[in-house]
Order: sequence, then structure tokens, then C-alpha cells
Amino acid sequence: MQKQKIFGFIFFAIFFGTGAAALVFAILSEELIDHWRNRSTLAEARQTNEKLRLLNDDYDELLAKIESNPELLERLAPAVLGTDSNEPNTVNPHFTPQQLQAARLALKEQIGQQHKELPAWLLRSNEPRRRLAILLAGAFLILVSFIWFGAAKNTMPRQKT
Repeated sequence: MQKQKIFGFIFFAIFFGTGAAALVFAILSEELIDHWRNRSTLAEARQTNEKLRLLNDDYDELLAKIESNPELLERLAPAVLGTDSNEPNTVNPHFTPQQLQAARLALKEQIGQQHKELPAWLLRSNEPRRRLAILLAGAFLILVSFIWFGAAKNTMPRQKT
């Protein structure tokens, strides 16, 4: 009798836990998608902030070098301003607008590929008919757990007096 109660409790816990999880998932699937997107956006923002911090550190270092060595500014000015250098051994690359546009598109494609998409199982389970099916399956599992594995009342048969 004791083993039967233990197995009954184990089956009850499994069926009820699975049913409750399915109900919660069906009800909160839209919030789960929002959470997934927000987490992805937050990770991208952190990466961008880290890149900006590194860029600021590089600029601070460059400014410190320029302040300590004014000749460095004369060498950097043509590259930064896009003017031709007067030094004889300097190579000045000239890019056409088409080449720059192609480079921009290539960078945008790389960024687009890095964007994390939602998992396919999450998108499928958020479809209305599948969401309803998950909700009904969860409710059915909870009913099954209470009907077949719930605590039975010990009732004494009534005696006629």
C-alpha cells in the first residue's frame, strides 16, 4: 500500500508538473519571445558600448601622443582630412563612391548575419493553433493527474440503522 502511494505521488507530480509547465508556456509564450528579443538587444548594446569604450580609449591615447609630439599631427592631418600628402614616399588611396557603397553593404550584411534570430521552436509554438493545443494538453494533463493520481477519500459505507 505504501509503494502504491509513493508511485501515485510520483506520477501525480510528473503529470501535474508537465501540465502546469505547458499551461505557463502557452500563456506566457509572447512574453518569452519579448524576453528573448530584449536579451538579444541588450547583448548587442553591451557589445556596442564595449566597442565605443575601446574607441574612446584609443582616441585618448592618440590625443596624448599628439600633445606630446606635435609632428605627429602634421603626419596625421592629410590622412584624416583627406588631403594629398606632400611627402614623396606616401601612398594616397583614392576610393570611388561605388567602392565605398560596396564596402558599406558588406559591413551591413555582416552585421545582419550576426543578429540572432529567434529559435524556430519558439516561433512555431507561438502560432495561435499550436498555442491553443499546448494550453489544452496542459489542462488535460492536470485533470488526469487529479482524477487518476489524486488522493482518494476513504469513505466508510453507511450502515443502516
